[in-house]
This record gives sequence, C-alpha cells and structure tokens, in this order.
Amino acid sequence: MQTLIENVNIVNPFEEVKTNQNVLIEDNLIKDISSSKIKADNVIDGEDNYLLAGFIDCHTHIFAKGFHKEENMANPLGLHFYNAVPHALQTVNAGVTTIRDCGSADLSFKLAQQKKLFTAPKIHLSITPLVMTGGHFDLFLPSGWDMEIIYPGFPKGRCDGVEEVLKKTREVKRAGADFIKVMASGGVLTTNTSPEFAQFNKKELKTIVNEAKATNMKVSAHCHSLKGMNNCIDAGFSSIEHGTFIDRKTSQKMADKNVSLVATLLVHQFLAKNGFPKWDSYAAEKTAKLKEIVKVHKENISVAYEEGVNILMGTDSGVIPHGHNLEELIHLTDIGMSADEAISSGTVKAAEFLGFDNLGLVRKNYIADLILVNSNPLDDVSVLSNNDNILNVIQDGLVVK
Repeated sequence: MQTLIENVNIVNPFEEVKTNQNVLIEDNLIKDISSSKIKADNVIDGEDNYLLAGFIDCHTHIFAKGFHKEENMANPLGLHFYNAVPHALQTVNAGVTTIRDCGSADLSFKLAQQKKLFTAPKIHLSITPLVMTGGHFDLFLPSGWDMEIIYPGFPKGRCDGVEEVLKKTREVKRAGADFIKVMASGGVLTTNTSPEFAQFNKKELKTIVNEAKATNMKVSAHCHSLKGMNNCIDAGFSSIEHGTFIDRKTSQKMADKNVSLVATLLVHQFLAKNGFPKWDSYAAEKTAKLKEIVKVHKENISVAYEEGVNILMGTDSGVIPHGHNLEELIHLTDIGMSADEAISSGTVKAAEFLGFDNLGLVRKNYIADLILVNSNPLDDVSVLSNNDNILNVIQDGLVVK
C-alpha cells in the first residue's frame, strides 16, 4: 500500500526545515522524499503544514487513571482494561505514536495494538514494577487490605532479598516485559514512604540487572533519592525516572556511564496545580510530599542538563490524565533545552534508547510514524501542547488521526 503526503515542510531536529516536500510511504516505511512530483493512488494534501516524527513518551501508565486505591477496590477488574481504550486514543491524538509503559499495562495491550483492535500507541512493556516490602507501590495497607491489582499473566511485584528479586525478574520477563522497572526510592503516591530514601539494597539491585542483561534487557529505576540513584547507577541501570534530588556529581556520573534520565517534569507541576480528588483519603499526605518535590525538581534537572545527561521525554501519564503528553516539551525548554533538543528527546533520542536506528526522524527508509502540525514547532515548541494543532497522526503508514 502506498500513501503520498504532498506539499509539506519537513522538521527534523538540528536540520534546516525542508520546504515544499512530498513524502511517499509504502507499507510502514518512508519510501521516498522529494521536492519533485511523485505519483501515488492515495494522496494526502499537506497544505504547507509541518511534518515531523511521531513522539515517544518514555514514561506512561496507559491502564492507570490516577492510581486511586479506592477505585481499585470498588471497580470490577474489567474496567481496568477498558480504561486503556480511551487513554490510548487520547495519547495518539496528542501526537504520541509509541509509549514506554512503566507499570500497569500487560501483554494484552501490546497484542491488541498489533492487531489494530483499537487506536493505540505502540508499547514497550515493563508489566509491573519490582517493589520491596514497605516500599513505594507496596499497596498492602495497615488495614490488612492488599490493593495491588493481580490476575493471571500479571505477577505481583513485591519481592525481598537476592533469591526473591531474581525469581520476580524472571516472572516479569515471562509475562512479556520488554524492560524491567524497579522502585528504587520512596514516592509521592504511596503512603508511609518518603521520596528521599533509597529502596532495595545493592546486592538486590545488581541481581536484577544481571538477570535482565542475560537477555539484553534494560533496567529502569523509579528514583527520587540521591543515594538510590547512585546505587542504581553503580548496579548498571540504563535509566533513572524522575531524578528529583539529583546533584551535579551524580549528573556527571550518569553522563559518564551513559545512564539516561526521564525527568517527568510535567507530572509534579500538574498535580501541584490541580491536586487530588477530595474523596482521596491520602490527599493531604501526598500533597505535602509533592510540595517538597516541586520545589527542587526543576532546579536539579537543570543541573543534569548542564552536565550533559541524556534526558528523554516522559510524562508519567496515568498518574495525571492522558493526552497532555507534549506539554512536557515546554518544561524541558524551561530547564534550558532548545526546541531542537526537546523535540529530539521525544523522537530520535527516545527511539535510540529503545533500540531503533530507523525511527524518530522524517527520513527515507525510516518507520512512517509521523505527525502533521499547523505551525513550525522549532519556532515555538508550545504549539505541540495543544492537540488541536496536531492535524494528523500516522502510525506505521496508516492515518490514525
């Protein structure tokens, strides 16, 4: 199948905008790019708009709708899955064609997307995070209720000690994970944990990494804690998520060891502005922790950027409503990134991190995951934060918006 997009301006980070171009797509690949006329049966008039690669959100929770324990207890399990359908559409309509899910989605979503059962971003799965007893996302409450969602094919994440983390890593791999996610510090959403404290010990972390690397899998750490970050870097983790309390020395260490940072600047500021539902029994405790995080997060991520850490675009969508994904680009430019750098962090740099050498640019023989935008985002990256400005989304050569 061939599709021709005529009369577009091609935007690739760190390149001059190519005006009045015609882009031929064959099956799921960009077959040709030319300023000369190209013939094809199926033609889309780009109307002098701007074509760039579809975005990759490197930190989402596509099944999640705020992680409210009360809802998990009250709702039938099926609703957990049905929620993913509108979430997926909201994500695609925001210009995101691929996501890296950091906990909640299972293999069923990946298979459904591949079968085109509904409009959805392509997904890289972590299945469920590994969490220590009493750690972030250990959802066993003092009441005795265990609020963790489990079902066949979705193993419980709680584990302790070398033998247990080894087995749990293998269970998550068996369930279809593309990478391993570890809760290596306290967090905001879980009661009785605090973001500044490290979780899991060095032997446990190293065991997880060794088992993951046996099958060439990367390991990612939810981590606000400075000590936790250093433990994970030393253990061989590939990325740190959030990185709230990072300092200059640790930033230099990450840059030297090529450990990427998914800063998720949007989520904390969104929650600080909009808060939690009034019926959330733990809203006051979470809000208090959030104030501490927002105060230092932006400043510390600016330091990481200055020290050359590879920063990737991620939003923590699912903690906040889906569909706001490209607002993260505004926050990345606020820490000092150029528009080119911010766009690159969610396109070609993210693609490279996921292991692709033919994704994230509008280039011949690259995968045809593309978005058409009504103005040049290199002039003002905030245009991408308004979903109405994203006119079309193309995924694997098919128009999905």
